[in-house]
Amino acid sequence: MSAESGTVGRGEPGTGGSGEPGTVPGTVRPGGRTARVRAAVLRAAGDVLAEEGFAHLDLADVARRAEVGKTTVYRRWGSVTGLVADLLSDMAEQSSPRTETGSVLGDLRANAALVRRTLADPRQGALFRSVIAAATCDVRTAEALRRFYDVRVSEWVPCVEEGVARGELPVGTDAAMVVRAVSAPLYYSLLTVGVVPDEGAAERAAEGAFAAAVAGVYVVGE
Repeated sequence: MSAESGTVGRGEPGTGGSGEPGTVPGTVRPGGRTARVRAAVLRAAGDVLAEEGFAHLDLADVARRAEVGKTTVYRRWGSVTGLVADLLSDMAEQSSPRTETGSVLGDLRANAALVRRTLADPRQGALFRSVIAAATCDVRTAEALRRFYDVRVSEWVPCVEEGVARGELPVGTDAAMVVRAVSAPLYYSLLTVGVVPDEGAAERAAEGAFAAAVAGVYVVGE
């Protein structure tokens, strides 16, 4: 579960990347010049979030940084919330795919290592701290962040499901809960005490989630 290496700003629900009503920003994939404009704007928004935080994210400033017309940015994203939603959608799509090692523990270690690298990256780590902080007081940003993590967790769920099928984990194990358990201590360390997780922390997170899963902690529905 991670950005896990993607790129990041406020828009109203119901206005999408195409500028058409009824769509969520980022759900329409543009091409050509439109794609280049989108990429430039999202890159600029991510730079602002990483450098100055959510409070300083402004559509006019993003347009200036991206060297595109202010009217284009306002028409396409509508508000900072919409820009953040589209950025998170793009980051989820651009994130690294899950690693298949042939074992649940190996896959969880790969997931933990990916999360650690993301959080340890100066730009990505700062960007996530900014968005997560904003999500605590902005409902629409929180919804966009939830969708982002739903996508990333879903990417890694099969590694746990396959482990159940191989008999490594108990039947009834909630795969999504196991994947989230890997990332949880790494994010907790960064967000509560400001400690960037190292390789040892990533290893412990993967082993802890795996041990709990083997013990049946994440078995549901019984």
